[in-house]
Amino acid sequence: MIGIDPHKSSLTAVAVDSTGQQLAVRRLVVNAGTLTQLTKWASRWPQHRFAVEGAKGLGRGIAQQLAVTGAAVVDVPASLAARARLLATGGGSKTDTADAASVARVALHHQRLQPVTAEDQSTILRLLSEHRDDLTHERTSVINRLHALLRDLIPGGAAIRMTADKAAALLRTVRPATATDACRRDLARQLLATLRRLDTQLKSNETELGQALTAAGSTLTEMPGVGPVMAAKILGHVGDIDRFPNADHFASYTGTAPIEASSGPKQRHRLNTRGNRQLNMALHIIAMVQAHRPGLGGTYYQRKLTEGKSPAEARRALKRRLANIIYRHINRDHQRTTHAAT
Repeated sequence: MIGIDPHKSSLTAVAVDSTGQQLAVRRLVVNAGTLTQLTKWASRWPQHRFAVEGAKGLGRGIAQQLAVTGAAVVDVPASLAARARLLATGGGSKTDTADAASVARVALHHQRLQPVTAEDQSTILRLLSEHRDDLTHERTSVINRLHALLRDLIPGGAAIRMTADKAAALLRTVRPATATDACRRDLARQLLATLRRLDTQLKSNETELGQALTAAGSTLTEMPGVGPVMAAKILGHVGDIDRFPNADHFASYTGTAPIEASSGPKQRHRLNTRGNRQLNMALHIIAMVQAHRPGLGGTYYQRKLTEGKSPAEARRALKRRLANIIYRHINRDHQRTTHAAT
């Protein structure tokens, strides 16, 4: 097993045998020849696998390069590597070599580490979805600053739901009485131009999301409350559905499966605050939409209320049910596209 501790400009690789005994260490500068040097160094062991710390973060570059070549690579979370380092001889001293060795030892003994696969359509969906989140946050900030300027320029300010056209109409009525107000008007015009640019980018992003969803062959948008933007966010964060053995594991990953908190004879469960929070938020929004509309989701929600559940408890139960449905949708789509490709 070859553990890799990645950094921005360098990486350290440590090879260990099946008992965890360190065999060799190699430090490489990150450049165009890193992959070639690493694979040549690793070839001295005919049977070898790679373990990369943070393969979705700093280790993404080398992990993806190795995955494209067909090498066996697993992603080791930094938290697991840190625990292994603390248990190692030497008092848990933190060096690049110690970190890489800990990564390799974790990969030797942990059976459920996520394999690194080459980036596919789900990666594109996640990139587009995250870019949309950034654009939305930036737009909100621009709207807030524009509101503040219009409040000082126009008696009563502007309506809460601001659009570029409404802001432009208001600015055309402004007649600055002082140099300060003229400065405010000029700044508002600049923000208006930024707002129009962001609106154009958001519209273009939605078109790209729709095209990416079509290429992915997803049927998630058939579910009530799931549009192209929401479907892209879900698929982008789920990634490879094969990494979840069943719907229960998927629900645990989304944070919708209650956690057992029993003690002695008392059996109870508590809210799961872990899992992927982006997926949990997406399920929450879908549940909110379905709970207040006619359909299977609304019927299920009302039934839970009649059973004595609080609105929050009924909504959590609906989220858990939706996690199962989404898992089946994605799994079915994946099997269909896989069979079509073969």
